[in-house]
Amino acid sequence: MWELLEQVAEFEKAEFKSTSKKTNQETSKPKLAPLNEGGLSELLNKEIARLQEENDKLKARLRTLETQAMSALDDKSKVEKALKDLQKVHGEQERASCPRDVGRLEDTVAAMQADLHKSLSESSASQRQLQGNLAAAKHELLRVQEQLSLAEKELEKKFQQTAAYRNLKEILTKKNEQIKELRKRLQKYESDD
Repeated sequence: MWELLEQVAEFEKAEFKSTSKKTNQETSKPKLAPLNEGGLSELLNKEIARLQEENDKLKARLRTLETQAMSALDDKSKVEKALKDLQKVHGEQERASCPRDVGRLEDTVAAMQADLHKSLSESSASQRQLQGNLAAAKHELLRVQEQLSLAEKELEKKFQQTAAYRNLKEILTKKNEQIKELRKRLQKYESDD
């Protein structure tokens, strides 16, 4: 990679030298003399001078940019070399600290395994206790439901023994008989029609 960067830098330096030679040759070229001294040729000469001045400014700017680019490439190569050196030093430090880190990690893993076993044994004991509590709660629920059922039956029996209930039952029985009687009569009249 370094060789490639050096080759690129040499190529750019060679291009810079050839560009500067071309600019020297272009400025030394002879200019054509105007055919007549009229206003048109004067305007053309002014425009040419302006363009030549602008061209010179652009060439100077190009040289400045090329110089800056070369400087940046040099800085880049220095930074890359420093980075490689740093990485090399860092790698050596990591290799030196690796056995200590492994030992610490093994201790941490062992401690975590012990905690896991402890929490598993505690959770199994807790689970057994919860299962026992659940069974006791189910038995208590069944007992309470049975008591509730007996209480409802006794309440219904007592209600049936009250005078109001008996009177209401008698009235209902009489009304039912009256309804049956009325239906029979109605059926006779309907069958006649």
